Amino acid sequence: MSVIKTTGLTKLYGGNPAVSDLNLEVEDGEVYGFLGPNGAGKSTTIDMLMNYTRPSTGTLTVLGRDAQQDGSEIHARTGILPDQFGVYSTLTGREHVSYILDANDAIGDPEAILKRVGLADAVDQRAGGYSKGMEQRLGLAMAIAGEPELLILDEPFSGLDPYGVRLVREVVAAERDRGATVFFSSHVLDQVERVCDRVGLLSDGHLIAEGTPKELRDMAGVRTQLRIETNSNDPPIQVISELADVEDVFYDSGRVVVTCPRTVCYRVLETLDGAGVNIQSFDIEQGTIEDAFVELASDS
Repeated sequence: MSVIKTTGLTKLYGGNPAVSDLNLEVEDGEVYGFLGPNGAGKSTTIDMLMNYTRPSTGTLTVLGRDAQQDGSEIHARTGILPDQFGVYSTLTGREHVSYILDANDAIGDPEAILKRVGLADAVDQRAGGYSKGMEQRLGLAMAIAGEPELLILDEPFSGLDPYGVRLVREVVAAERDRGATVFFSSHVLDQVERVCDRVGLLSDGHLIAEGTPKELRDMAGVRTQLRIETNSNDPPIQVISELADVEDVFYDSGRVVVTCPRTVCYRVLETLDGAGVNIQSFDIEQGTIEDAFVELASDS
């Protein structure tokens, strides 16, 4: 079932398109990363999905319901972390989460939810004393409160330190594992492929490419290379080239360069070691979603 579906979705501001002819389908139970630079149209798309703003043209459904006519039902079944989330300074973390549970007539333990996002020591602290990162984690706690069917996260990594970024990834994975669908936007492209099942790349309001992280890297011609320094004058290049998933291999001035998925790199090293090749050092230059985005945006 398509949890999110848009057809020809377009939003104009002053005659200029913020989102243009967007055709998008997000399936039940997947983590979908909606990626692009600031100003690409990601937040505008989310605003239309949640009926905060109306499209100029096109149609959209969320959880099988019309986003404009059934907004209240959609909101009750959806957890959202909006961009530029703000807190009520006089309310505690517990009170913020309790409010969401009550509003959606949902069951949950505010203390346990806040613990999941790293706020166990600030449950009864007034949110006016929270740091930016703590506010962002509180917004995530409010989004997951009540175990919503759909989780929409707009720039969830904003304002977070490395620990907070990892925590968001862990929460997203846990929500997917319990059966929720997760749709999140981000311009922090390198974090996304660690957790997403599929990715859509948005540029200037247009969806320029869509697929798994691997499919997008392949589409853009972005590859991972293993570079091995050795003092061997005759490494077994032919043997390496015959390994499954090795795309290319060559030897030049004491360096063996292998183009292959990262998961194959250990097998290449093991093969060289087994052949008696002295490996002095190696490094892996991995093509990223960001590399793919740059290539595909340039092509488009």
